[in-house]
Amino acid sequence: MSNVVEVQNKDDFINEVVNSEQPVLVDFWAEWCGPCKQLAPLVEAAAEEFKDTIKVCKMDVDANRETAAEYGIRSIPTLMIFANGENIGTEIGALSKQQLDQFIRSKI
Repeated sequence: MSNVVEVQNKDDFINEVVNSEQPVLVDFWAEWCGPCKQLAPLVEAAAEEFKDTIKVCKMDVDANRETAAEYGIRSIPTLMIFANGENIGTEIGALSKQQLDQFIRSKI
């Protein structure tokens, strides 16, 4: 079972990310995106590894264009970490496991 929450729409985003009491890593991705597919297993692994300290969510930018635009997503994959409803960190592009772990650790 995956620890990654699939955010389906703007209401889900508000409930799962903005209103979360713990920090949230959001993976903005699309089905057709090669680097997104490359990053997906690392995001899944991070969700398991950091499950006690950070929630991990994925949002398909094609299905949620309005929310993606609201957060300035212009390139995917884009990873954002939110705390108290605010974006506290952004990484764009496919990261290595080491880079992803470092990004998460630097924000939690």
